[in-house]
Amino acid sequence: MTKQGGTATMPKRLPPAGRRTGGPPWMTAGMPAEKSMNFGPSAKRLIGRLRPYRTRLIMIIGLAVASVGLSVIGPKVLGHATDIIFSGLFSKQFPAGTNMADVIAGMRARGDNRLADMLAHMTVVPGAGIDFGRLGQVLLLALGLAVGSSVLSWLQGYLLNDVVQQAVRQMRSDVEDKLNRLPLPYFDRQPRGELLSRVTNDIDNVAQSLQQTLSQLLTSLLTVVGVLTMMFVISPLLAVIALVIVPLSMVLTKQIAKRSQKQFVAQWTHTGALNAQIEEAFTGHELVKVFGRRREVEAAFAAKNDELFKASFGAQFVSGIIMPSMMFLGNLSYVAVAVVGGLRVASGAMSLGDVQAFIQYSRQFTQPLTQVASMANLLQSGVASAERVFDLLDADEQSPEPATPARVRERHGRVEFEHVSFRYQPEKPLIEDLSLVAEPGHTVAIVGPTGAGKTTLVNLVMRFYELDAGRITLDGVDITTMRRDDLRGEIGMVLQDTWLFGGTIRDNIAYGNPAATEEQIHAAAEATFVDRFVRSLPDGYDTVIDEEGSNVSAGEKQLITIARAFLADPSLLILDEATSSVDTRTEVLLQHAMAALRTDRTSFVIAHRLSTIRDADLILVMENGRIVEQGDHEHLLAARGAYHRLYNTQFSQAVADVAAEAPVPAGAVSLPAPRG
Repeated sequence: MTKQGGTATMPKRLPPAGRRTGGPPWMTAGMPAEKSMNFGPSAKRLIGRLRPYRTRLIMIIGLAVASVGLSVIGPKVLGHATDIIFSGLFSKQFPAGTNMADVIAGMRARGDNRLADMLAHMTVVPGAGIDFGRLGQVLLLALGLAVGSSVLSWLQGYLLNDVVQQAVRQMRSDVEDKLNRLPLPYFDRQPRGELLSRVTNDIDNVAQSLQQTLSQLLTSLLTVVGVLTMMFVISPLLAVIALVIVPLSMVLTKQIAKRSQKQFVAQWTHTGALNAQIEEAFTGHELVKVFGRRREVEAAFAAKNDELFKASFGAQFVSGIIMPSMMFLGNLSYVAVAVVGGLRVASGAMSLGDVQAFIQYSRQFTQPLTQVASMANLLQSGVASAERVFDLLDADEQSPEPATPARVRERHGRVEFEHVSFRYQPEKPLIEDLSLVAEPGHTVAIVGPTGAGKTTLVNLVMRFYELDAGRITLDGVDITTMRRDDLRGEIGMVLQDTWLFGGTIRDNIAYGNPAATEEQIHAAAEATFVDRFVRSLPDGYDTVIDEEGSNVSAGEKQLITIARAFLADPSLLILDEATSSVDTRTEVLLQHAMAALRTDRTSFVIAHRLSTIRDADLILVMENGRIVEQGDHEHLLAARGAYHRLYNTQFSQAVADVAAEAPVPAGAVSLPAPRG
């Protein structure tokens, strides 16, 4: 949809090429301030979008529990293998048949109590050596546990990836549906680059964050629970020593995360602003070159780029402190466990295998905590992006469609304004108590200075904006009682700013009526003189137009949009400077074509060139949102009012200026003065 009446811009921003000026008074109001929600509610709302997939989520949790359970048992099994090897090595030190009880008693008698305590807690068969058969069974069991854990983890990741992508796809669909329900004023207030950044960059970041954090978060939390359980089973004392790291880690992570969350919100806000500036500069690339504003554009880009750099650096640096801090605390815990565990092995309170298993568990315990801490930056970044998407989803929508919509029963194109009032901002009146009637088959021309409300008038007919008072009827039906699609299906609109999409010329014309036959497309093209230049192209109607329409001229693009409107066969035509880009000869031909096609069809024509609306049935002269004069060309000139001033300003003054600056050579034919 092409926006009317201007586009919202930030102060000192370069207006996009081809945009109209005048219209909504908030054009230079600046971008709305970001409203950041708290991390908790935003994260909760984001996770809530996974609720429709609760069955698969239960399966994912079950697979994660099984996978973590198998991986947690592994160190205990390997510890048992260590005990087998250690016991086998000790058994070689004693001849077969030796009574180990006598050996231990002898050690105690010699005062070697530590070694005696160690042997008392070991199963030693004198002279037997290492039991490789038993050791092989234990190692095969450990291998099976590792393989089983990996397979279950892969299945969990597969299902989680499906859930996340489904949720993000639904989010994209919700955003697309929301954009179609938003009123035109919302787009007037939003720079296009900022809006595109929310729809693309922010949603992609949400997907990436969910994908990378949910799986690790679930696995890490389950690992902490499982490992902690095994640690208490092996040695409550060592478990308490290892747990000292938890409150320290929580306090440290909370303090760092509190500071980094603001930085992540700023990062994505500056990303949207930079995208808006880039999109704006490239849209008006030609104007930037023509007016020599390259340095200013580069300076604006550099400034926004620096802002984004500072915010991104701050966010990544502050959140990046978490992982090395956690690793430092983990290493302290590891040293404490190793020292105390070694003393307990020496005292015989624990076996060497249990200490080895416990050290592995202590590593497994600190590793998920470190992973959770390192995921804080990803999670914060994703939630910051989700806030911006939710801000879009929470925006006020256009008024709902009527429960029992009315329809136009007989199409004639009669439009009536009944005491219509409208203002963009409550404190600034624009259109007040306006009444007029456009009869079927008549051409209503709307003229006036820039900002008089010409485009606003036709926007109200299209229900791009809602009235403050009064009503507008189409063939006797109040347009607010109709569905917007039904209303706009009765209207064909051609704008000064042409819009063509990437596709063939045939496809662009057929956009006005997808069900049209080839003959109807050609008939519309011939009536609007598109056929004349299409026949000269190598591929004819199959000529592919790129998204910018750079392979056809501005006038040819305008003709294609006019053909599109004619193919729609509307009861009401709105032409907003529709012939501004065509040459004079083609414009004359189009006037004749439109006269033939306007039978039983009303036309609203917004024009600055008064020569194009001399034959209009009714000319409305608008100033400051009011109709100050109305009538046909002859009567308005004779009245010598506002229309007379406009006409003379456009023609007489221009001719006088040319004559004054360049005297007519002898023998030349002078131009006649305009009538009136």
